Amino acid sequence: MDQRRLLTRRHALQLGGLGLAGLSLPQLLEARETAAIPRPRADHCIILFLNGGPPHLDMWDPKPEAPPEIRGEFSPIPTSLPGYFMGELLPRTARHAHRSTVVRSMHHSVNNAHAAAVYCALTGHDRGERGGGAKETDNPAPGSVLSMFRPAESAIVPFVHLPYITQEGRGGPPQPGFFGGFLGRARDPLFVTRDPNAPDFSIPELTLIGDVNEGRLSSRDELLVSLDRHLQSTAGARAAAQMTGFQHRALELLTSPETQRAFRIEDEADTVRDLYGRNIYGQSVLLARRLIEAGTRLVTVSWAPDANATWDTHGGNFKKCRESLLPELDAACSSLLEDLLERGMLERTIVAVFGDFGRTPKINVNAGRDHWNWCYSLQLFGGGFQQGLIYGASDATGAYPAATPLIPGDIIATMYHALGVPHDGLIYDPLNRPHRTVPVGDVVPELLA
Repeated sequence: MDQRRLLTRRHALQLGGLGLAGLSLPQLLEARETAAIPRPRADHCIILFLNGGPPHLDMWDPKPEAPPEIRGEFSPIPTSLPGYFMGELLPRTARHAHRSTVVRSMHHSVNNAHAAAVYCALTGHDRGERGGGAKETDNPAPGSVLSMFRPAESAIVPFVHLPYITQEGRGGPPQPGFFGGFLGRARDPLFVTRDPNAPDFSIPELTLIGDVNEGRLSSRDELLVSLDRHLQSTAGARAAAQMTGFQHRALELLTSPETQRAFRIEDEADTVRDLYGRNIYGQSVLLARRLIEAGTRLVTVSWAPDANATWDTHGGNFKKCRESLLPELDAACSSLLEDLLERGMLERTIVAVFGDFGRTPKINVNAGRDHWNWCYSLQLFGGGFQQGLIYGASDATGAYPAATPLIPGDIIATMYHALGVPHDGLIYDPLNRPHRTVPVGDVVPELLA
C-alpha cells in the first residue's frame, strides 16, 4: 500500500481521537439534570499517577517508632506543617505540606493486581477481575468525563496523557482507566508517547502531513472536504460516519497557536527545565504545566512504561527510591507547585499525587515492599482542597486504616465536585444505558475548603 496514503489515513483518524465528540446534547443535559451541578472550585487538574504503587511508609506516612523491618531505611523530616513529617527524600515537597491535603487512610477491597487497582483508583469502578487491559465498556477516565461536562474554553486539546500508555506488564495490554471507555474513542486523551526530555521532541500528531500544504491549510473547509473524501475512499463508510461536525473543532485544535505553543517545551529556560529534572518524568510534568496554562482541562502523567517498572518495588525498594524515584518526584512535583503559585494558578488547579495502592509495611527478603491495597496514602494540592489537612490515620505499622478510611471513589468524587462535575449524575453509553459518574464513592466535604 502507498505509504503516503497510510500516513494520511492514520492522521485523519487521529483527528477523531482528540477528545472532541461524545454524548449527544440531550443525553448530556439529562446527565446534568440528574444531580446538582456543583460550583467549580477548580478549572484544571494534573494527576501525577505513580503507577505501580508508591511506598506510603517511605513517603507520606513514616513510622519511626516501628521495628526496623517496618520503618525501613529512611528517616522522617519535618515539613512546613507543624507536627507533620514526611520521608527524608521529599525535602522540597515537604516545604509545601502546609498547602496540601494528605490522606493516610486510603484502602480498597479490589484485589491488588495492577490493572484492576489502577482502574479502581482512577474511576472508582471495580471490574471484578484480577487483570486485563482496557475495554470499550470501561468507565471513562477523569479527563474524559471532565472534557465532556466542561469543554476547554480555548482552542486547545482538552485531555492529554503522557509519557507512556502504561502496559500491564512489559509487552502486555494497555492498562484500563486512562481511556474514554464507553464514552467512545473520541473521548480518549491525546496520548503523547515521545520523551519531552529528548532534544528532538515534537508531536507529529499536531502537524499536517501528506498532501496538505500551506495553501490548503488556510481554508479549513476545503481541508475538511478533502478529509471526508479521503475517508470515504480509504476507510469506508463506517469510518467516514464517525467524522461528525466536530471535525471543524478538531481542525481548530490541530492548527491552533495555543496547542502549538503549549508543546514547544524548548521555549522554557534551561534553569526551569533543570529544576523539574532532566528526565522523562520531570519534563512530562513541566509539559503538563504548559498545557494547563494554555487551557487543557486535565493532564495525566503515568509514571511507568509498564506496571512492573518504577514504583513496583518488590526488590531494592530503598535503592530505587533513593537513586531515582523519590528525588525525581520531589523535583518535578515541587517545581510544578512553585510554578503554579507564581502564576496564580494553584488555587484553580488540582494537583493530585497518588497510585494504584501502597506497599507492604513489612520489608521482604529482597529489600523490597510488595503490593498492599489495605492501607495507603495520597496527597492533593490546590483546586479547593483544604490546606494543611492531615486526614485519617493508619495503625502503628501502616497496615490498616485506624481512622476515617476512604476508598478511591471518594477521592475521585471529591475531585469531580471541586471541578464542577456531579459525581452522582448519569452518563450514557452507546446503548443509551445510564451509568453513575462515579460508580461507588461520595464527596468528602472535610477535604474541601
